[in-house]
Amino acid sequence: MIKGVRLKKVIIHADGASRGNPGQAAIGAVIKDERGRLIASVSRRIGRATNNQAEYRAIIAALEEAVRLGKRQVDIRLDSELVVKQINGEYRVKNVILKPLCQQAKQLLGSLEGFTIAHIPRRQNKEADKLANKALDMG
Repeated sequence: MIKGVRLKKVIIHADGASRGNPGQAAIGAVIKDERGRLIASVSRRIGRATNNQAEYRAIIAALEEAVRLGKRQVDIRLDSELVVKQINGEYRVKNVILKPLCQQAKQLLGSLEGFTIAHIPRRQNKEADKLANKALDMG
């Protein structure tokens, strides 16, 4: 806390994993404050899905958690260039299964005061990847 003010901005790393594509899938995400301290994490199986569906479901779950925690600004980091570019409007969402997921993510983002979303190399997303794979290994 800075002079009694709670930090409202968080950094989200999210990842989805699918074994089979489509196949058994899971999501993982970490939510950290501006100082890099872990606030929350998500790690769960989501049933049968493609990797892209899992990527979207991971970001949606992380955003829902950030909103639940009262966070108003998010910096999102994903290793899925497709999802980042679709959310940013650089790519159209042609897949009928991904369209509602993209809309849901954009709706959650629209409820915030501000956000950034960026593509990062997979090696910089290890924590979220580990949580997604851990959930897959549990089943």
